[in-house]
Amino acid sequence: MKNFIFISPNFPTNYWMFCRELKKNGLNVLGIGDQPYDELPQHLKESLNEYYKVSNLENEDEVYRAVAFLTYKHGRIDWLESNNEYWLERDAKLRTDFNIQSGFQVSDMPRIKFKSRMKEFYQKAGIPVARYHMVDDLENCLAFAGKVGYPVVAKPDNGVGASHTFRLENDAQMKSFFEYKWPDTQYIMEEYINGEVNSYDAIIDSKGEPMFETGNVTPMSIMDIVNNNDNSIYYILKDLPDDTRAAGRATVKSFGVRSRFVHFEFFRLLADQEGLGKKGDIVALEVNMRPCGGFTPDMMDFAHSTDVYKIWADMIAFDRSTMPVGQHSYCAFAGRRDGKDFAMTHADILKKYGHCMKMNDRMPDALATAMGNQMYVAVFETRKEMEEFYDDILKCNA
Repeated sequence: MKNFIFISPNFPTNYWMFCRELKKNGLNVLGIGDQPYDELPQHLKESLNEYYKVSNLENEDEVYRAVAFLTYKHGRIDWLESNNEYWLERDAKLRTDFNIQSGFQVSDMPRIKFKSRMKEFYQKAGIPVARYHMVDDLENCLAFAGKVGYPVVAKPDNGVGASHTFRLENDAQMKSFFEYKWPDTQYIMEEYINGEVNSYDAIIDSKGEPMFETGNVTPMSIMDIVNNNDNSIYYILKDLPDDTRAAGRATVKSFGVRSRFVHFEFFRLLADQEGLGKKGDIVALEVNMRPCGGFTPDMMDFAHSTDVYKIWADMIAFDRSTMPVGQHSYCAFAGRRDGKDFAMTHADILKKYGHCMKMNDRMPDALATAMGNQMYVAVFETRKEMEEFYDDILKCNA
């Protein structure tokens, strides 16, 4: 029996389903988390063969000791994953320390975690990238802005989501950025791209071939949602465009991806942009070597009448899956921000859209900053129906 260590199986709250499918496939599923065992949901307890509680997942030594104990008790560990961006580097270090060869090692981290290093691999795949400058001093950053033109975007070179990301419109804001940026963090500064985020989401087998593919579109910038305390919307596409599929597969090859669930982000240009392409072209943004966050895996299931948790677990156990993909639909996410005077009440929404609603719940605090406080997920056969849903959900009273 293969041993699989799942880091933080209790968060995000839907990740217990990865464990459930692993256990169904005959793996010995060993969880490491910081929530007391008695407080774990029963469905998660039933999806684990053993659970090791640490006082804090941030404590490297404690997590190391947990892996050492589980290795001593169960034998060699075959897989170790969290499927979580926040723990990606920790996962790699643990694999390297315990000679677990079935995933990224410490030596792989620079090209998949540092935005500046990602660019060369996107370029190898033939995908244009934004011009950039590694933030050093004010004078050089002003010179870069003078070269590419305002606005420019500055963000941590190794960062998660839109945390501490700045859109700078002029020299005054550039000077302010140097006052507010984290002092011990390396930032990357890029030319602004006028585009909407289109993603390639896939489960890749051990040969680098896709077992499942889809994509989502984020019409609003996550950076703006976070910085402006705005509502959040994105949707799973009914059909993946050919150019996104081609770019995604080329990126898989360039980065040497094997046996992973991936979420690659691209810009689709909203206007011609010199040096990058014409309106509608695909431009590189960043790679994420894990599933798209929040409840997106569930949305993929709703959009394609399938089970990506099972497909992923089948990839781990058998390197293939017989899980069918059924009818295709749009699956829309809307995250409403507390404190706004919305035209439709929660009851109104459920009355009108209850027949196509798949989920509605409060977002966990850890996700609410980027995704809103109250979430709704619904499926639609046509784009027109989906757009009407968004208009209703987000409309505020004058």
